[in-house]
Amino acid sequence: MASPLPGRLLPLLVGALLSGCAGQHVPGSPADGAAPARKATEATLRAGSLPLVGRVSERFLSYNVEMVELTGGRFWKPYRNGIADKADQYEYRPPIDLANPRLRKLAGALAPVYVRYSGTWANATVYADVEHHDGPAPEGFDAVLTRAQWRGAIDFAKAVDARIVTSMATSAGTRDADGAWQPDHAASFLAATKALGGTIWASEFANEPNLVGGTQPPEGYSAADYRRDYARFHTWLAASSPETQVMAPGAFEFGAGRALPAFIKQLPTEQLVPDDATRPDIVSFHFYGEISQRCAGTRPDPQAAQWLDMLDGAIANTMRLRARVAPEAPVWLSETAETACGGNPQAAGFADSFRFVDQLANAARQGVEVSMHNTLAASDYALLDEHSFAPRPNYWAALLWRKTMGTGVLDARSFAPDPNLRLYAHCQRAVAGGVTLLAVNLGRETAGSISLAGQGQVQAYTLSAVPGDAQRVALGGKPLALAAGDALPALEGEAHTGAVPLPASSITFITIPGAANPACSGTAQ
Repeated sequence: MASPLPGRLLPLLVGALLSGCAGQHVPGSPADGAAPARKATEATLRAGSLPLVGRVSERFLSYNVEMVELTGGRFWKPYRNGIADKADQYEYRPPIDLANPRLRKLAGALAPVYVRYSGTWANATVYADVEHHDGPAPEGFDAVLTRAQWRGAIDFAKAVDARIVTSMATSAGTRDADGAWQPDHAASFLAATKALGGTIWASEFANEPNLVGGTQPPEGYSAADYRRDYARFHTWLAASSPETQVMAPGAFEFGAGRALPAFIKQLPTEQLVPDDATRPDIVSFHFYGEISQRCAGTRPDPQAAQWLDMLDGAIANTMRLRARVAPEAPVWLSETAETACGGNPQAAGFADSFRFVDQLANAARQGVEVSMHNTLAASDYALLDEHSFAPRPNYWAALLWRKTMGTGVLDARSFAPDPNLRLYAHCQRAVAGGVTLLAVNLGRETAGSISLAGQGQVQAYTLSAVPGDAQRVALGGKPLALAAGDALPALEGEAHTGAVPLPASSITFITIPGAANPACSGTAQ
């Protein structure tokens, strides 16, 4: 969610949320100080016996590049010494340099992926078939995407093995005198994409249509009006670009499936997606657990189970919707990050990596086939620093996921003996019969271990905080950083036979090539 509502409504939304549970302090958060020492957590499992519960896309771990990054514009203003500017949440930023060699190298290391060029700003961005544009946007739009900018986005996608996902403009400039959406501008955008050698692999109609104010609709716009416009979009796209998958609804889901305040103009998500011939090819949703401090939200305890479990309600809502409108369609989480409004300061550090990996694994376990992180390189929740493109801790976690986790999803969660230890498993990438365990130790004072006796030599890749530097992460106790020429370091695990230690406040990927799991012998790798 780039900006869920027009700026004048956002503070009202935040205030209402904070008056509920969002502003409450979570026991066990960093503000409480060190927790008392506890007995070490021990787990035992046989990786070869873990059952297969699902499969994810080869492009499961993907990312967003906001439309406002392509065009340049006012996006989330950086914190100053951890403090947000309450007078103005936004700051102008120039268009992102998608030709930057470091950016392309680091993005390419996560390939293959989907790259979603969208966000709230996309709802009012018009394509102009010119190399450069100066001056205001045409009436009915807020921003202009030029041919040069879109060419750069297409070239970037090709360079990093990314399939393009997007959404269409829906603001006043796309509508006729009666307020009905017209495909003319979308057709120009699609034609330009093809002329520039690009392909739009999938598209939502609007970004977060349940938060209808962000789509800039006519006065009195209803769910029936939206379904009319969505049907027109679906019919047009099917005729104009039959290879492009239709994603819907792309609705905003809040933490723990909570409802938004009644005074915020909304359209019921369940009324936005028809179950007729215009049903979607992909059922999509967005998820944010909270609102960031930038928008008067709070800083959640990043290692609290309550915080990590907020995703479950959003998935449950989306699965119920899919069962009604398109039971065979895959489910994609097409936008997500630590918190909305650009993220908290901690989103840029290792503190958020617990949520990052747990959300990926938990979503996969519950049937989500693609998860698109917001963003690649803009604001605090980005994988890369927005100025230098230097990797942040979540980037290193993403790289380890890409290195070790295959597409077959196994069930390991029941083997965790303590709520502070979360266990997930996938088939090991590129190793027939192999299994990769993901162990997330949330305990701040509780080390643990997992017994893998009799399963051969395993490799453990343990991520932990760098003491005194919240913005960096260590692998096996050694801080991770790019080498000369922006070369990625070798990500090397530690060999173990038998028990694997799980330090307090750590994330460990464990590859078990000798697991001989029959579910992992084929395409699930």
